[in-house]
Amino acid sequence: MAGKRSAPLSSGALGAVRMSTGQWAATIVTVLAIIASLGAYGWYASLWGNITTAQVDTDEWDRPNNVDGVKNILVIGSDVRSGENANYGEVEGERPDMMMIASVNIDSGAATLVNLPRDLLVDLPACDPVEGYEGMEAQSGMFNSAMTFGGVGCQWNAVEQVTGVHLDHFLMMDFVGFADMVDAIGGVEMCIPEPIDDPQAHLELEAGQQTLDGEDSLGFVRSRYSQGDGSDLSRIERQQEFMGAMLREVLDSDVMTSPATVTSFIGAVTDSITTDEDLTVDTMSEIAMAMREVDLDRVQFVTVPNGSHPADENRIIMEEPAATELFDRINEGEDMTGADGGSGGGEGSEEADEAPEPSDISLDVLNNTDIEGLANEVEAVLAEAGYTVAGTGNPEERLPEATTVYHAPGDEASAELLADYIGQAQTEEAEGLDQDLELVIGADWQGIAGNGDDSGGDGAIAEELDGATAEAEGEHAC
Repeated sequence: MAGKRSAPLSSGALGAVRMSTGQWAATIVTVLAIIASLGAYGWYASLWGNITTAQVDTDEWDRPNNVDGVKNILVIGSDVRSGENANYGEVEGERPDMMMIASVNIDSGAATLVNLPRDLLVDLPACDPVEGYEGMEAQSGMFNSAMTFGGVGCQWNAVEQVTGVHLDHFLMMDFVGFADMVDAIGGVEMCIPEPIDDPQAHLELEAGQQTLDGEDSLGFVRSRYSQGDGSDLSRIERQQEFMGAMLREVLDSDVMTSPATVTSFIGAVTDSITTDEDLTVDTMSEIAMAMREVDLDRVQFVTVPNGSHPADENRIIMEEPAATELFDRINEGEDMTGADGGSGGGEGSEEADEAPEPSDISLDVLNNTDIEGLANEVEAVLAEAGYTVAGTGNPEERLPEATTVYHAPGDEASAELLADYIGQAQTEEAEGLDQDLELVIGADWQGIAGNGDDSGGDGAIAEELDGATAEAEGEHAC
């Protein structure tokens, strides 16, 4: 069986994300960008001593395999509201208001940040009681509830068991830390298309291009009902916009050349984050060096594919198989930027431009099963997807048991595109075809999964999942 490409992932309906995706993602990426600019890691180590660390015994559960050259960090935006954080309202206990997996590919110098919405209902593993936490039985529950019952270790275990992704470290930050961090770099410049008045987010802004300070930035990424259509989808888009703007603020300004600003920024961060004991200066330095000269379009922000829960419209579930495919690609260390490395230009881009589309492909559909009329049914589906079906019938020369897409020499890409769209087909080279391809439906036929689209499946994951990159938009309303 010839090799198959990973199918493009459908975005699904982005569910409710109660608050700040953007703030915490921007935190880790911006920290890495600044650290990468520092020549003296010994000087940075003195500030690293301010960080609170937590011991997590990952030997207590069966873990996914780790991947050489990839660092996966569980980033948590803590919803604890005690001390200075009490200004942001009252809730009971400590829980992740936001969770994401920041997957940094050390070898290719790229980062993909996958948001795990708090309203996802998943099968949570059991957690034993630990000091300050009562533990919990295995149950179906909201993804972020594991931390409430079992602390960071329980949440770490839950994320690994649900996603199958090996986590190397965790990093947690609170509200005040985010606001202080933004203030330390002098604010973030944003385009505000329309005036905003959102009492729930403590936010009031005039329209126009302006620099948001820490409090306004926190309000901007938390605000929901007073912007756009009031949906979480529109809020996620704003949060992704903020992430990119914040990273550009650091990389394109005088921040990294000002020792006082760098010290203030890292001081604000280190005073407000908690990490595992193994997230050392040397580890951060390794990640930072990989990100040192990364192009902004290689820093991608996506949300795990999801859809509405069938029994509760206020909850969501992961959309399969797209969610599993995404996590598998992370676990395999795949570069999901749509390039072989570097900026994505050159020969790789030329090959992408030449990728076939369904409208370029003609094929015969042949039925090697006992299901009468199946070839005509498949023809209708493929025609709607843009393929040109020249003929249907029953096979005479090639009679495979498994559904097979036959292709002429040099047409491997077209065959893989169709095989990806079908979902379970294999590909094989053959001579003497009447069309570009010949699809022979075998006894293993399970219908068309519809995994593909005319993108060919080799594009950046941010495009496939309706996400964003840190690269600046070409135009905006201001």
